[in-house]
Amino acid sequence: MKKSIIVLFTVLGILLNAQNFKTKRGIVSLDGIHVAKISNKSSEYTFMDLKETPIYTIQFIDKSIVDSVRDSYITLNRVYNRDKTIELDYISPSAFSGEERSAVYTSIKGLKLIDNKGINIKNLDELFTNTPKRKLDAKTKDAYSIRSKIDKLKIEVNSVGEILSNGVPVGYFTNLPVSFGSDDRIAEKTFVDIEIYDAKSKYIGKYITTTKQIKTAAGKTFTLYREMSGRASILKFPTYKSIVERMAILDPSFIAKPQEKVVVGQVVKEGVEK
Repeated sequence: MKKSIIVLFTVLGILLNAQNFKTKRGIVSLDGIHVAKISNKSSEYTFMDLKETPIYTIQFIDKSIVDSVRDSYITLNRVYNRDKTIELDYISPSAFSGEERSAVYTSIKGLKLIDNKGINIKNLDELFTNTPKRKLDAKTKDAYSIRSKIDKLKIEVNSVGEILSNGVPVGYFTNLPVSFGSDDRIAEKTFVDIEIYDAKSKYIGKYITTTKQIKTAAGKTFTLYREMSGRASILKFPTYKSIVERMAILDPSFIAKPQEKVVVGQVVKEGVEK
């Protein structure tokens, strides 16, 4: 009997503390009471008090880190103090919630920025003083680590298929399709693989257009954009730069020591001079 009473009061406590929110015509209501207003331009949402004084903004970010790995998060900014912008995770009431509903839900349930009295300035300022760390999964952390290494290489592919790192030639492409130069993406499927050589004409690897697979001279393979969903579909075709970036990760010796110039000599492929 005693346990039943405890369970009953626990359930009642949860129900009493539950907050039902609704957004209609730019007005945010909490348990039937108007507490804030919201407007948006694209993916940026401005939260205002009931007098329409802007207090803070939430912007949704969805970006590619490397290959098919993407990161989705929000940036939070105070309108009255723009010294700092912070990046945070957000929560949604369901998998099918739009950005506006997710922004409101995160403000109320996740960040406690809105309560039954309106926008809580104290909690907002505290969030900027003690910003919580984002909770990234292992895959996303690994992608950011790879991206950091890639960014330091500052890879470029020029108009003749030469590969540069920090402005210095480190290799080149061969068997380029006819679209090269007019499109930086590889959209064509060809039966001749696009090959990569280093600055000394040593074979590094190839990109197989029919399978979107990179294969190094040592036999390592990687399939670009194998895991695609949602907004990642815009990355259907890889760029020449993205292929070089991934090749540099698969074969760290490829861009270990940049050359002053590309030496086009005897092509060495898989240990055999041609």
